Amino acid sequence: MSVLDALESGPASLAQLVQITGLARPTAHRLAVALERHRMVTRDSQGRFILGPRLGELSISTGEDRLLAVATPVLTQLRDLTGESAQLYRRQGDVRVCVAASERASGLRDTVPVGSELPMNAGSAAQILLAWEDGERIRRSLRGARFTAATLSQVRRRRWAQSVAEREQGVASVSAPITGPGGRVIAAVSISGPIERLSRSPGRLHAQAVTAAADKINEALHSNEGQAR
Repeated sequence: MSVLDALESGPASLAQLVQITGLARPTAHRLAVALERHRMVTRDSQGRFILGPRLGELSISTGEDRLLAVATPVLTQLRDLTGESAQLYRRQGDVRVCVAASERASGLRDTVPVGSELPMNAGSAAQILLAWEDGERIRRSLRGARFTAATLSQVRRRRWAQSVAEREQGVASVSAPITGPGGRVIAAVSISGPIERLSRSPGRLHAQAVTAAADKINEALHSNEGQAR
């Protein structure tokens, strides 16, 4: 559990696992490799340990993924309010994964199927998932990114992000943070669509709706946490 807890906030090398858990290096390595065999832990492209797919499978199979249960109807409401496709993203190592989506029924749209892995170096959801990370992780992630440290500073200040043709030509998006225990950002709620509709200032059109949706999800999550305690 110490190893899994340490990986909750993101990827970690063996040295970082040792530092976070206080375990002896051979013990930390033995436990991490054992968890890896059971797919509770896996590794990213840099060989760092990250939470594995088995955790998500267990969560889904028991029907206890509170975030998805809370977020799914809110995404539908957000889609209907804005007329744009709505998504929920979580970070998994060096990518962000679309874990829920509500698509426009017709017309030109930005379709992101559930399970899609998108880069962390472009897009408003990537900005949200990175903005509240520690300074060193931000510096590493900004190498080759389509946004800057100043962009992330602005995201933290206003608590929403926008992008125009960052991830894909012709597509704009707006995102806001979902927080877990201790206020840590655990997901991003987004809308995306063609620039022709969202304009080159999509936040001006839809930031209020997206942040309201995020607030609704956060309120439900934290209410459930309070009831559990």
